[in-house]
Amino acid sequence: MTEMLQEFFDSRGVQMRVDREAGVIRGVKILGLKSRNGRTYLPEALSQAVRLYEDAKVNVNHPKGNPTGPRDYQDRIGVIRNVAVRAGEGLFADFHFNPKHGLAEQLAWDAEHAPENVGFSHNVQARTAQRGDKLVVEAITRVQSVDLVADPATTRGLFESGTTGDEPARPSFSLADLKRDYPELVEELCREQTAELDKLRAEVNRLEALEAVHQKRLVVRRLLGEFNLPDPDAADPQARSITSDRFIESLLAAPNEQAMRELVEERAALVRSLGGAEGVRAATEGKPRSREAHLLGTPGRLDTKTFVEAIT
Repeated sequence: MTEMLQEFFDSRGVQMRVDREAGVIRGVKILGLKSRNGRTYLPEALSQAVRLYEDAKVNVNHPKGNPTGPRDYQDRIGVIRNVAVRAGEGLFADFHFNPKHGLAEQLAWDAEHAPENVGFSHNVQARTAQRGDKLVVEAITRVQSVDLVADPATTRGLFESGTTGDEPARPSFSLADLKRDYPELVEELCREQTAELDKLRAEVNRLEALEAVHQKRLVVRRLLGEFNLPDPDAADPQARSITSDRFIESLLAAPNEQAMRELVEERAALVRSLGGAEGVRAATEGKPRSREAHLLGTPGRLDTKTFVEAIT
């Protein structure tokens, strides 16, 4: 992945030599193996970047807006030259600054007495890769500029950019950056995400329950048809008494298909004992019954009242 990186490095603990008349600070540190933003630079990435940093322009402070945009002339203070790699430390160079620049005297004093104030923030394009919990810079492909800054905290940023560098960069952060710099924000985002996940899980559970009931109803209809019992949606009152809502609910509450089958088989046997196969068939087909079939207590015939009393 190609990204626009903005990185800060200072010269804390570095022995620098200041030539005020020539406008040169020798031995400044311009890039280390590990940044304050938690990124790790491969040694080969630094070695390959030497030629890119040679004669890199140095400006005062960060650019306003797009980090790849043009800079004001008064921002320009010098260039980086004689770039070299120091094994295990990083890139070092000579900083050639304009001794007539308004900040030249302050810069020279800081280099001699407070080297931690001599810090550079880089605008570079780099190829990065996530390796475990580390963001590794595998190669630096372009050095846009090197900015002389006073407050390293303002440089903690990661800017995405297209490979051409012509499009405006937009701010973005790696997860490691967010956790380190904005722990409260990360915590709040995690809480919101957890709440949203809980809502989604509840909705999934509800839909799964509905689907389970739907599948059970399909099994109920299949078993009723297998034992020649009426459809639960039949309009005939006598048929409805055989497959009543209470009976259907008991089937849906059964733990498995075998238990449902046993209940249906028991109901079919009860219907046969009260009305015989003709009674079951007539109730199923919804055909008219003869007057004699409705007489209470008539042997071999299904009577609604008798059946209801039997099942309750």
